[in-house]
Amino acid sequence: MHDIIKKLEQELHAALQQATSSDALEAVRIAFLGRNGHIAKLMQQLKELSLEDKRTVGPEINRLKQEAETGCLQKSEELTHANIRAEQEKQRFFDVTASVRKELTGSLHIYTRTIEDLENIFISMGYDVVEGPEIETDFYNFEALNIPADHPAREEHDTFWISDGRLLRTHTSPVQIRALTQRGTPLAIFAPGRTFRHEATDASHDFMFMQGELLYVDKQVSISNLLATAQTFLKAFFQTDHLNVRARPGYFPFVEPGIEIDASCPFCTGGCSICKRTGWIELLGSGLVHPHVLRSCGIDPEIYSGFALGFGIERLAMVKYGINDIRLFHGNNIEFLEQF
Repeated sequence: MHDIIKKLEQELHAALQQATSSDALEAVRIAFLGRNGHIAKLMQQLKELSLEDKRTVGPEINRLKQEAETGCLQKSEELTHANIRAEQEKQRFFDVTASVRKELTGSLHIYTRTIEDLENIFISMGYDVVEGPEIETDFYNFEALNIPADHPAREEHDTFWISDGRLLRTHTSPVQIRALTQRGTPLAIFAPGRTFRHEATDASHDFMFMQGELLYVDKQVSISNLLATAQTFLKAFFQTDHLNVRARPGYFPFVEPGIEIDASCPFCTGGCSICKRTGWIELLGSGLVHPHVLRSCGIDPEIYSGFALGFGIERLAMVKYGINDIRLFHGNNIEFLEQF
């Protein structure tokens, strides 16, 4: 029995010396101090010895047990200190080739940013921001806007019709009709929102796009009010004082006369790729509100007049930020969206 104890003592010291991790040390502890370990087996064998042998072997077993407990505790402390030193050593050096994960940050979508800019501009000019339903009736989308059932302009709208006779609005002009009939005059509103047309999608067209429309109705409203408003708005949006506007005749059923407004290119003085070397960019469709539209809203055109001004929100954003594909607005390209 004395030889067995001596041999186990040697094995214990060797095992503790070879244990270089917490898992290895735990295996040594179980092997010697566990319920079925070497020392537990010695205690079982001690019961079979004579009283005289127990007096000599018992203290040796207890000494072995104490050595095992003390050795495991000391080894555990050594491993802990070694791990701390290794971690501290690691912190002294770093891998200059290692990539650092970029912190992800949220940002406003370009739609949100552009619409907020437009709303701030028009609110500062005294306009109210209004909204309307995207599913409209024929009356608000066409009839009240001087576009009767046989009018050829309906063909240009490529309308999405719903089975109950309603439709997805093809422009935000119905919001003007609702505001006129509900609020009356004088009226100054800005109406941004989604519109829908059955069109093929390409870099400059989409079946869903954002429009913004301005409506001002009061007594003695003239084209000079329209042009001054357009110039003030465009200067504020493009953040430049060097911007001129020009008016060209245009046809829209709900205004008379109809005017298309171009702005001098805010990016050049002699022509660039954005303005196609002309120095001008077509931005707005506008005109004085047609008398038929005023009458359909219960307003006397002999007393009141007004102007309407409309634009594609994507088009303004594309010009301002140099975006060449309208489909990017609805995509999930993170690199594109992170710019805004």
